[in-house]
Amino acid sequence: MSDQEIQNHTAECIQRLRQRGARRTRALELVIAELARRRSPVTLAELAATPAIKEQCDPATVYRLVMKLEEHGMVRRLGLHERSTYFLLVVAGQHHDYLVCTACGKMEEIDMACPVHALEAKLEKSSGFRHIYHELEFFGICPACSPSVSAAAH
Repeated sequence: MSDQEIQNHTAECIQRLRQRGARRTRALELVIAELARRRSPVTLAELAATPAIKEQCDPATVYRLVMKLEEHGMVRRLGLHERSTYFLLVVAGQHHDYLVCTACGKMEEIDMACPVHALEAKLEKSSGFRHIYHELEFFGICPACSPSVSAAAH
């Protein structure tokens, strides 16, 4: 995203939150902008360690803000919830599917056309539901973990 797109998306998110009664704070703006800036999912620790955010708020505040964004459907939670949890800002018109390593928790975006979009269109037509979307994660062992997992199995 360009700087202008980040500013626009941040302003749009803030406006939606304000319509729902949430307060506009500098910390909230920084968290949304950083999530928009990132092209890949981020952990809470990585987000809290961002210099601009670190100067403005503590990790507990970052956690509360991200949970508020998730509650309002503006952030998607990804990954192995008992091990590594990542967060990604939901941006209209953008869609991402991921591979998740069950050994280390590493996430990698799938770089191919998603065949589920055709199924969504069929479901809308046959069910009457509108604005159908999906979240898709595949789980396996990444190349870096494969040798150690194979050795442990023998």
